[in-house]
Amino acid sequence: MVAQIIDGRSYSKELTAQYADAVEKLKAKGITPKLVVVTVGNDEASIIYDEQKRKRCNKIGMDFEAFYLDKDITQEELNAKIRELNEDDSVSGIFVSAPLPGDLSHQEVSRVIDPDKDVDGFSPVNLGKIVAGSGQLFPCTPRGVMKLLKHYNVELKGKDIAVIGKSPVVGLPLSILLMNEDATVTPCHLSTKDTNSYVRNADIVISAAGVPDLVHGDNLKEGVVVVDVGINRLEDGSIVGDVNYDSAAEKASLITPVPGGVGPMTVAMLLEQTIECACIHNGLKLEDVLEDA
Repeated sequence: MVAQIIDGRSYSKELTAQYADAVEKLKAKGITPKLVVVTVGNDEASIIYDEQKRKRCNKIGMDFEAFYLDKDITQEELNAKIRELNEDDSVSGIFVSAPLPGDLSHQEVSRVIDPDKDVDGFSPVNLGKIVAGSGQLFPCTPRGVMKLLKHYNVELKGKDIAVIGKSPVVGLPLSILLMNEDATVTPCHLSTKDTNSYVRNADIVISAAGVPDLVHGDNLKEGVVVVDVGINRLEDGSIVGDVNYDSAAEKASLITPVPGGVGPMTVAMLLEQTIECACIHNGLKLEDVLEDA
């Protein structure tokens, strides 16, 4: 079997063009979506990532602003900055770069962010809405995975799905989103006694563990759909996922590459959720705005 590639890079470009049209329509109504990024310290990788966000926002006509705070800032001072942005009507969405230095708590920041400006989808309110099946703002990577599966017409209802990883950023919310689509989900993690026993029987395998070569084709059944969320840098500088791609591609019907699979979708979902936030603030529905675009 020759697996079809789930091309997140290509689909994210298609979506970005739709977002540009949507932003243009919103601007015609006097609404300009704006993403604000808050970064604490001078972590080079975060600053580079911020510039990538700026370029993507500017490309589709969205406003963008970045605040760089001193690494010695207190939790109270950081929270105060977030509350200030909560009250700023020009700000659609707030993104706080992770990891935070020192003893600063990203979890506490997530509690302070206005849930309707929470483009990362990590606030307790938004995570609770996912459980209730009424969410609008989700963590970006799970949202991107769900969007890819839908785009490639992957049936979820009644399917057995193994999700490797239970982080609140990816594995846990993704498992809930899949169950909301009536899938039968088995979350696997470090304490799972025999992860491969679940992987072997799964119709869909999603790995978000951050462990190279964790999933091998020998442990997959024919026709499985494989989604690799892992991003791992090897000693030679190359980037690989959690899945041994060549062996898995021999068994899979659909498979995401790394890079070029889930990664581009995560960035695209940050744009989409900023537009969604702007819609929420103005009593509009994202699907209506995208449809009009």
